[in-house]
Amino acid sequence: MQFPERTLKEALLCAQNDGRLTAGVYESAKIMTEDPDRVAFCVLAMDEQFQCDIALQIHFTLIQSFCFDNDISIVRVSDMQRLADIVGDKAEELEDAHCVLITNPADGSWEDPALEKLHLFCEESRRLNDWLPEISLPER
Repeated sequence: MQFPERTLKEALLCAQNDGRLTAGVYESAKIMTEDPDRVAFCVLAMDEQFQCDIALQIHFTLIQSFCFDNDISIVRVSDMQRLADIVGDKAEELEDAHCVLITNPADGSWEDPALEKLHLFCEESRRLNDWLPEISLPER
């Protein structure tokens, strides 16, 4: 896939505009357990400063396992602040962008070409035994 970083940014912005974005480890876990069929895509963000955070690592492991078990495409990004810049509201700083979910619309009538490309990217990565592909987010 060419330019997965642009495609991810496009999918995140589209979901944000449609009100289908959930940010935060706790908030994401809540949606996953209440209605996993609503979850279309998962993004995990890890910065170097949080790599020693054992609690966060445990949450990530559980979220990854849940995504794999429920056939939810998942990617990793290494710049949480950049992810927060993309999905955060300009008026207030996004505190927890470690996990961001894109959910399906309630009526199921909507298709997103960017999201479809990301699903294909994840599928191809799994074929190459890369179960959690990393995407570098584009600069502004």
